[in-house]
Amino acid sequence: MRSPRIAMPQRKPRNPFVAASRRRKAGAHRAGGGTRRQRAQAALRREVLALPPDKPSP
Repeated sequence: MRSPRIAMPQRKPRNPFVAASRRRKAGAHRAGGGTRRQRAQAALRREVLALPPDKPSP
């Protein structure tokens, strides 16, 4: 004679977004250090190019 089967409760399905967020950098949404330096350097270059040219000395 076979023993009666026991009904096991189903596990809750995993959230598919959690695995993706754990693989990438999760946290503050802002530019990294390299990006900030590059933007600052470009802004400085624009400011320097906007300056009037030097007058020659007499």
